Amino acid sequence: MRHAKTGNRLSRNQSLRKATLRDLAKATLLQERICTTHAKAKEARKLIEKLITIGKKDTLASRRRAFAILCDHNLVSQLFKTTAPRFKSRTGGYTRIIPYIQRGGDNAELAFLELTEKSREIITNQKRVKVPKEAGDVKKVSEAETKPAAPATGAERPSVTAAPTTHSKADVKSAPKAAFKPMGFFRRMFQRKTGGE
Repeated sequence: MRHAKTGNRLSRNQSLRKATLRDLAKATLLQERICTTHAKAKEARKLIEKLITIGKKDTLASRRRAFAILCDHNLVSQLFKTTAPRFKSRTGGYTRIIPYIQRGGDNAELAFLELTEKSREIITNQKRVKVPKEAGDVKKVSEAETKPAAPATGAERPSVTAAPTTHSKADVKSAPKAAFKPMGFFRRMFQRKTGGE
């Protein structure tokens, strides 16, 4: 019986659930913000808070406890050197969950799981600015400009890359179409002669 076994099982057995939560914790400590389902974020939050609390006390025993969870030496050293010292003044609340949207396929509630003290600013969606198109902007590119340049050797590497080629709809429509060439089985089938000939 599951007496006093709280927490969401996430429709997984014990080993898969532990692996999922470990991967979510590793991604959060590396990226400082991840997007996942709300249920997974609530479960991973417990593990991340526990790891940061362990990371505040830099001893060999605490490093071994963190490695037993994360299984990554580089991430453990990052946790103890850079991540945990940012939370010295806090006694808890190292992460936050921000509701986001509902996923299109299965309508699951997505949320951002992020650290409250981040080393850099994370911008999720930048506003896209539409550039107005003008009829005279499209220019034809000569064949010399469309050919790829030969790779430079040594210190003679070019600093400016070639401009991407642009094609108008009229150029695409007026281009000759390649003739159909049957391949493999179809070639043999079309080349086979019938017995009446």
